[in-house]
Amino acid sequence: MTVFLSIQEVVKDFGASAGGAAFRAVDHVSLEIQQGEIFALLGSSGCGKSTLLRLLAGFETPTSGSIRLNGQDLVKLAPHERPLNMMFQSYALFPHLTVWDNIAFGLKREGLPKAKIAERVEAMLKLVQLGPFAQRKPHQLSGGQQQRVALARSLARQPSLLLLDEPLGALDKKLREETQIELVHILKSVGVTCVMVTHDQEEAMTMASRIAVMSEGRILQVGEPRDLYENPATRFVADFIGNINLLDGNVAVRPEKIRVARHFPSDQLQALHQVQGRVRDIAYFGSYTVYHLQLPGGQTLKVSQSNTERHPDEALREGDQAWAWWSPSVQVVLAP
Repeated sequence: MTVFLSIQEVVKDFGASAGGAAFRAVDHVSLEIQQGEIFALLGSSGCGKSTLLRLLAGFETPTSGSIRLNGQDLVKLAPHERPLNMMFQSYALFPHLTVWDNIAFGLKREGLPKAKIAERVEAMLKLVQLGPFAQRKPHQLSGGQQQRVALARSLARQPSLLLLDEPLGALDKKLREETQIELVHILKSVGVTCVMVTHDQEEAMTMASRIAVMSEGRILQVGEPRDLYENPATRFVADFIGNINLLDGNVAVRPEKIRVARHFPSDQLQALHQVQGRVRDIAYFGSYTVYHLQLPGGQTLKVSQSNTERHPDEALREGDQAWAWWSPSVQVVLAP
């Protein structure tokens, strides 16, 4: 498969400022992204993911390295010359313009004929299902509707590459979860290649076809969401992608892979790891419950268990002694 976006050995250093030392924000990053992918850069604040996105957009210039889109050298092009568009977390909608005019803004600047602009705007309104809201101003829309207007405006110019900077960060948790799937459907229906930046691992896991986990300017691991979750390469990746139990000897076990009960089942004695501890905390989340088991050695084991019964006969309570067990096949041995 032909590489669509190629990032090779990219470095970005920021010079010393008043009272501060020089630092390296992006440290020899190399990535290859295929056409049509939704690719996520995932990491905590300050890891370099937003700087890398700005390098792609042309808002920053690499200290060294190359960035090529479909064979074209992007580094030599000004931001407005690049065949891409960027959608910001704040959406950056023009408050005095209607939804229709917000979407049409970039097309008008390109000097397209009025008929072509109208055709394209109507197509975008249909794509994001905002036709009835075309004459409203941004303040008359919900957060999710504003997000779709910003997306429609970004896609109206038919970019080869779409950059999303924390695309759902301005939405509340429930709306963010609902919008994730909707946004993926829209992006896939258009077929645009997308690079998104997020610090939310659930958002990356839900939306992206592949994820690059970043820390301190470097790429730690690249892979499909399931591969990163089930086979993390380092302790950092394991801890950042979902919940994890890190045990002595660099062994990791996901909370949902562990079973917990007041009594250890006698028919499960073979081929299982088991520990006994005291239930320190219980958090009920409706469809599942999370137990924190204090082990004799001082470690805490986190267990996530589905609530398959409404009123379990032997429900655990804080302070109870309990057994936890798991199969050796579900644990992962990590690099330090």
